[in-house]
Amino acid sequence: MIKLVMPMKRRPGMSVPEFREYYETKHRLIGEKYLNGYATRYVRRFTNPNMDRDGQLRDPEYDVFLEIWYPDQATYEACGKALSAPEVAKEIQEDEEKVFDIRFMRSYLVEECESDLT
Repeated sequence: MIKLVMPMKRRPGMSVPEFREYYETKHRLIGEKYLNGYATRYVRRFTNPNMDRDGQLRDPEYDVFLEIWYPDQATYEACGKALSAPEVAKEIQEDEEKVFDIRFMRSYLVEECESDLT
């Protein structure tokens, strides 16, 4: 299993409700359109303000953590190639600019280590 995690920040001037609404009603559909047939999971984990150790309520550094799961390296690479096609890349990039602060876009391939706490 290959897992890609992308922390994303909403574009300046966009409220949290506007961001979530746009992502789930528009940008998500673009992701599903192009990930279908490659990815096995496409998960959005939206963040909420939380108290820090000093008891201060802080806005999260990122607004969503995107997870995309692929069955294997070959499928991950094939998807990357498909997403790089000029017309596909253009559609994705144009929509990303509507919703994300692209200065803060990152992506990481991650390995999970899970503890059994039962």
